[in-house]
Amino acid sequence: MGDRMRSVQLKRRAFIILLGAAAATMALPRGAPAAARRVGVLSTLVEDTAESRRLMAVFVRGLSELGWTDGRNLSLEQRWSGGDNNRLRSDARELASLRVDVVMAITTPAVAALKQEAPAIPVVFVAVSDPVGSGFIDSLPRPGGNITGFINLEGSLSGKWLELLKEIAPAVTHAGFIFNPEAAPFADYYLRAFEAAAPAAGVTPVAMPVHEAADIARAAAGLRGRGAGGFIVMPDTFTTLHRAEIIAAAARERLPAVYPNGATARAGGLMGYGVDNVESVRSAAGYVDRILKGAKAADLPVQQPTKFELVINRKTARALGLDVPPTLLVRADEVVE
Repeated sequence: MGDRMRSVQLKRRAFIILLGAAAATMALPRGAPAAARRVGVLSTLVEDTAESRRLMAVFVRGLSELGWTDGRNLSLEQRWSGGDNNRLRSDARELASLRVDVVMAITTPAVAALKQEAPAIPVVFVAVSDPVGSGFIDSLPRPGGNITGFINLEGSLSGKWLELLKEIAPAVTHAGFIFNPEAAPFADYYLRAFEAAAPAAGVTPVAMPVHEAADIARAAAGLRGRGAGGFIVMPDTFTTLHRAEIIAAAARERLPAVYPNGATARAGGLMGYGVDNVESVRSAAGYVDRILKGAKAADLPVQQPTKFELVINRKTARALGLDVPPTLLVRADEVVE
């Protein structure tokens, strides 16, 4: 009798467990996975800026359009170092400890930190210039490892920036190239092309390495002391974070300058030519989706930019005493008055 009662109780308990499991399954949103996937974002930029918020809004929207919603079937882990290299490495280690499924990395130092601190995590990068030379991938069509993504600019653009500088300021005889060696280990990628293009442009090339914010004013004053000067800004984290100081130094020394993106021209710089990273981030959401669904980073070719924008700040040109050639104005995607 006792054995029969225990058998009945066990069957009843099993039935209750099955009933509870069925109810829990019915309560899940249709199509929701059993566990949310984790996606990391690692960037050297400052989080609380209009540009960073714009990039994240595009990334989140791109993932949402592909069926991934933060808080439902996705857990989004954001880390923004604000240019602090120690924090960047710590953030990379933290993402590894969280066992994220894939990371979108913004800028070259962010990818380098992940390669060192979280070598097994798939990475989709944006705002990286020379992924082959930096040792991130084997080649653009066949990345070969767990890193892939979207290049923002090519080294050959140095010649284009120099051409634009001479077009808007033909009197320039000394052209500087400002960059931070620590933030831009890929500096030679641009400098070689810049120096090669200088003779044809009729200018003397001047490398302008800066290591801290105070160096910016000294570098600009030194270039001004050489005579008719102008400069180009290399795309790196330091120059992005210190954009306002570079614009101010150019205005103070009355130096025409060309920047690697349109955003800086909108903020008061003379002229910007480059890629809008919004497009790269939107595309990165697609690669993240494919990796979450089983694709390997090694099988996703690194993409080169196809769309560039030219932004000219006519107000800044007037302040520098420059007349923007009509041919340049016609080619501009945007003119800030």
